[in-house]
Amino acid sequence: MSKEITNRAADYAQWYNDLVLKGQLADYSAVRGCMVIKPYGFALWEKMRDTLDQMFKDTGHENAYFPLFIPKSFLSREAAHVEGFAKECAVVTHYRLKNDPDGNGIIVDPEARLEEELIVRPTSETIIWNTYKTWIQSYRDLPLLINQWANVVRWEMRTRLFLRTTEFLWQEGHTAHANAEEAIAETLQMLDIYADFAENYMALPVIKGVKTASERFAGAVDTYCIEALMQDGKALQAGTSHFLGQNFAKAFDVKFSDKENKLDYVWATSWGVSTRLVGALVMAHSDDDGLILPPKIAPVQVVIIPIYKGSEQKEILDAKGKELTERLKKAGIRVKFDSNDNNRPGWKFAQYELKGVPVRIAMGLRDLENQTVEVARRDTKEKTSLPLEGLPERIEQLLLDIQQQMYQKALDYRQLHITAADHWDEFVRLLDEKGGFIAAHWDGTAETEEVIKDKTKATIRCIPLNNPQEDGVCILSGKPSRERVLFARAY
Repeated sequence: MSKEITNRAADYAQWYNDLVLKGQLADYSAVRGCMVIKPYGFALWEKMRDTLDQMFKDTGHENAYFPLFIPKSFLSREAAHVEGFAKECAVVTHYRLKNDPDGNGIIVDPEARLEEELIVRPTSETIIWNTYKTWIQSYRDLPLLINQWANVVRWEMRTRLFLRTTEFLWQEGHTAHANAEEAIAETLQMLDIYADFAENYMALPVIKGVKTASERFAGAVDTYCIEALMQDGKALQAGTSHFLGQNFAKAFDVKFSDKENKLDYVWATSWGVSTRLVGALVMAHSDDDGLILPPKIAPVQVVIIPIYKGSEQKEILDAKGKELTERLKKAGIRVKFDSNDNNRPGWKFAQYELKGVPVRIAMGLRDLENQTVEVARRDTKEKTSLPLEGLPERIEQLLLDIQQQMYQKALDYRQLHITAADHWDEFVRLLDEKGGFIAAHWDGTAETEEVIKDKTKATIRCIPLNNPQEDGVCILSGKPSRERVLFARAY
């Protein structure tokens, strides 16, 4: 099956598409720019979603749901917000169809035009803050900590499965606070949760930082992000957390009475991650033979494959396989026993390797006679013989080892691809020849940032948190600078 997958070095973009399609994560749909998430891909998203959802609930957040449609007038209330999303909005103008009088199918009924157009949500700040106006009157109503799991639509001309599609799944948190300090603390707390999830569940090292003014979320005071590095040396923004100040509260007149009975606008945050994380997972860990999934979020952690000849051997191995499956399940391991006799063991080995199952257990009659099984790791492809006695405990430890070693491998790669540049020619050469993050001085102006982007297609991914201060000069303008920022070409 690996022969069907394009080599990473030959065509990285095609390699990625091959893995998503042949790994049965997603498929193209009849709607241009949209995707169908297949059961295996959705199971992976569910593991991500459920883990994050518990992390949110553990920090006091509750789930709610808000409408898919947003009145057009809502977006115009916050100037920066509408400017940021205007070009990406899908607009509903009519509410009815009718049969074409000429007999050519159906047409939009021209008499059914909406009094006010509705926007299919690109994000929900406006509809949510219009609602919060009725929920918040007093400091006793704060903080309000709400999250929703939903789909959003942002019209895209150039799409790529999971990474950039017109419709995608995500979560968006929207919180309200009595003062700026609480709102900033919330913003940073959620950034930490995203980083924790990426590193400890996805085995994906990330850099926490703040975006430049030109890269901020539309309507935010500050945007914080986690940035990851893919195997082709390009960066990927894996999550964002926004301090919105009082911008949306003022736009929707959301005020509260404080303890001194004085009226003030509330302070806001929003934060989100999306199905883009599935794409990040594929690109950060996989190889030319298929997906490699971290055990903590792999839909199936262990697959057991019996190897037999004839119905008598199959009966014996099926019984032992089912027994071992139950033992592993009792240990909390997500396991599948594949006794399907429609495909040969070699085909199954390749299939589960392609789908990135972390551990494969193969057993035949000789293994049972020796009270052992053959265990293969997906990440390193190492094989070993392990005794059946105490196997669940050994598999548990093996899964932990795989998780940690996958993270370390990705971290080592990233560390090798963070490079300092002090001169323009060096900066361009590193981008072209090495890739990764380039740590370079910048003069702090949007003009210089835009010129660098135009010349190199590299953007400032973030200004790292707790960034060391040092005197230097901007790589392009030569003007003074006090810190390096991280540039990269990105998805």
